[in-house]
Amino acid sequence: VQLQASGGGLVQAGGSLRLSCTASGLAFSGATVAWFRQAPGKEHNFVARIFRSGGHTTYADSVKGRFTLSRDTAKNTVYLQMTSLKPEDTAVYSCNTQVRGESYWGQGTQVTVSS
Repeated sequence: VQLQASGGGLVQAGGSLRLSCTASGLAFSGATVAWFRQAPGKEHNFVARIFRSGGHTTYADSVKGRFTLSRDTAKNTVYLQMTSLKPEDTAVYSCNTQVRGESYWGQGTQVTVSS
């Protein structure tokens, strides 16, 4: 199983970005996928999760109402649409899934929000 995260970049506060997490070796339609982020000098924090059953989603309070997860099964990709970005959203964003007790991570994509 390999995950590839992409879509990060530099954006002004209030702007939007869409991150992608694409899987190989695994059908995302049957997997729970989560995004985490880590800002410099800070802990690795949960951002959002889309569950394999029914596509239910959960979000960290800090991003609720601004970030939206979706899944494109044809492209085997999970998207994190980020809007109304704030400087405090600046971090390396990584996607994660767990298969049979093994945890798999994408390589991370940098999101930088300027004020």
